[in-house]
Amino acid sequence: MNDAAMTPITRQHPAAPAAALSPAMVRRAIGASVLGNGLEWFDFLIYGYFSKIIAQVFFPSGSGFVSIMLTLATFAIGFVVRPLGGILLGIYADRAGRRKALSLLIISMAASTLLMGLTPGYASIGLAAPLLVVLARLLQGLSVGGQFATASAMLVEYAPPNKKMFYGSFNMSAQAFALLLSSAVGYLLTTHLTHAQLVTWGWRLPFLAGALAGPFGFYIRHRVAESPEFERLREQGDTPPRVSIRQFFRENGDAALCAMGVIIVGAATNYVWHSYLSVYVERQLHLPLSTALLGAFASGVLNLVLFPVSGKLADRFGPYRLFYPVVIAWMLCTYPLFHFVVAHPTPGHLFIAQMIASVFLAAMSGAHPGMLATLFPVRSRSSGVALSYNVAVTLFGGLAPLTITGLTRLTGSSLTPAFYLIFAGFVSLALVFFTKSGRTQGDAATARSVSSI
Repeated sequence: MNDAAMTPITRQHPAAPAAALSPAMVRRAIGASVLGNGLEWFDFLIYGYFSKIIAQVFFPSGSGFVSIMLTLATFAIGFVVRPLGGILLGIYADRAGRRKALSLLIISMAASTLLMGLTPGYASIGLAAPLLVVLARLLQGLSVGGQFATASAMLVEYAPPNKKMFYGSFNMSAQAFALLLSSAVGYLLTTHLTHAQLVTWGWRLPFLAGALAGPFGFYIRHRVAESPEFERLREQGDTPPRVSIRQFFRENGDAALCAMGVIIVGAATNYVWHSYLSVYVERQLHLPLSTALLGAFASGVLNLVLFPVSGKLADRFGPYRLFYPVVIAWMLCTYPLFHFVVAHPTPGHLFIAQMIASVFLAAMSGAHPGMLATLFPVRSRSSGVALSYNVAVTLFGGLAPLTITGLTRLTGSSLTPAFYLIFAGFVSLALVFFTKSGRTQGDAATARSVSSI
């Protein structure tokens, strides 16, 4: 698509200068940015919670282990294609604008969620059933690849200079709200329906409900003006040129590695304690799924509040000054926390561990959207964040359930998730510490802190 074709559409929705933005427009921009991220997480979490049932419906096998591995592999497929979708949609957002990209994304996600909810089971249409599920995951992976990045760019570009981490944290609050909502729905379904009802039709209800949010989200996003920073870039005639992948990595490769380091440990923690937990609780701890869902609901409530607090603290003290001590503290606590649960697998112990993990997750991840967005210039912000975020989340988040399940089977150790998270922490620290972007951002944060004393 050429720039001439985009210009008339952009001019129909001009963005006001940052100083003239009304509170209503800012609130609308925040709501529009986080809605799709919440829908994305709602769908992913619901898939994880009902993975055992989905295995029965679409991947029947004589072995329960094989069925669940096939289901988790399908879960992972959506992440494998995310970097591709992220870079393509990120480039589109950097050229056509954040508003147009976010409107496209919400419809694409709703369509893939609807396909997941309507696909008949293996008993009805045979091999076509798992193939359609794989297709739904592929479509969702491609569409949501640019979701987090574009929403983060929109939030940060609407934010005042001293509140970028706080504004960006609302993207994480969307994930907390999705956790709250999905766990509540999962808890109600698992406690009020029989297993036969869940297998027959109950598990489909959350996917169908999630698809209904698509048209509503499109309406809200279509009414939001373009971000002020992107609009100023276009007014200056500074439209990003078409660049090769090699040129992109030459200009942004170091920043992308740093961004991956920022994300990896938080992504691994998020997916282990939320998406994988449903499998872990039933297969390793032998506790009912409703136990994990109750704790997940409380985690969602807690993080809904703590993510913005974390963003405010990052604005005050500097995100990179908080990054190192928080990650190190989490690595030191991870093994004792899992040992605490595995040694005495009771609902009470599990709930305590979930709350502690939620506090650390908020401390690590609240500033992530702002940290990633400020690593890249406006002209390549969406594509840069999309690539780094999706690669990190794919390798250490989306593949986590599959990887940990396989390693647990191989080693026989119920503490495998703890070692996985410690390894992710080492990778995060190394990538941030040894990249020029990480050192530069850290030095800048220290300088700001000293000058404010």
